Amino acid sequence: MNDDDSLSDPWSYLRHATSARIALGRTGDSLPTHRVLEFALAHARARDAVHAALDIDRLIAELDTPAPIIVQSQAQTRSQYLQRPDLGRCLALASRVSLRPGPYDACLVLADGLSAMAVQQQGAALAKLVPASNLWTFAPPVIAQQARVALGDDIAEALGAKLVVMLIGERPGLSSSDSLGAYLTYAPKPGLTKDANRNCISNIRPDGLPVEEAAKRISAMIGLAKIHKCTGTLLKEDEALALPS
Repeated sequence: MNDDDSLSDPWSYLRHATSARIALGRTGDSLPTHRVLEFALAHARARDAVHAALDIDRLIAELDTPAPIIVQSQAQTRSQYLQRPDLGRCLALASRVSLRPGPYDACLVLADGLSAMAVQQQGAALAKLVPASNLWTFAPPVIAQQARVALGDDIAEALGAKLVVMLIGERPGLSSSDSLGAYLTYAPKPGLTKDANRNCISNIRPDGLPVEEAAKRISAMIGLAKIHKCTGTLLKEDEALALPS
């Protein structure tokens, strides 16, 4: 930022620190035209992120792991997925049959959620870091389509896994259409596990929480979950990060 920028727009220094819409200015009683156009573009990107399809072949190639498992929720189309959240929480019968029980300590699920862009851009890199950084035995990675967070409960039960790590695209905001969330659930029970039984690490993206830091936090919380045999409100991130490596 140069001196001319700060003189013409005294708020410009704050915009270098945040993507939030602050001090947009005005033209008469309205916003300046370029601010209106910026808002329209952000809204279009958020809408596109919700409707975008996951490129599974590309994701498999980036994972570079043997035989990832592809599953589908009971929502058969994107439109149905958006209108019927309940269907996105349950495995389709054919997908359930394709999952072979371990036993496994944990399973890792990469899911499109409400932003396939998020898992497309950050999912593979994060998925390769998490299993390598702890002593649990992971099932083969699972790629889930038309998925809600609770679909991970169904997947973990079918695989016989004690814990599920769900990497899923978060609901796009007007400044973050590529945000990935990581949900950890110990001893998930389909239809019974509540949000209070999960831990969430959110805003994983280039302009938010870096992938490497997210992997560190996820691995630390997996380690603490192994000790306490729980996740959710009883599992604190600060306590997990304080554990010895």
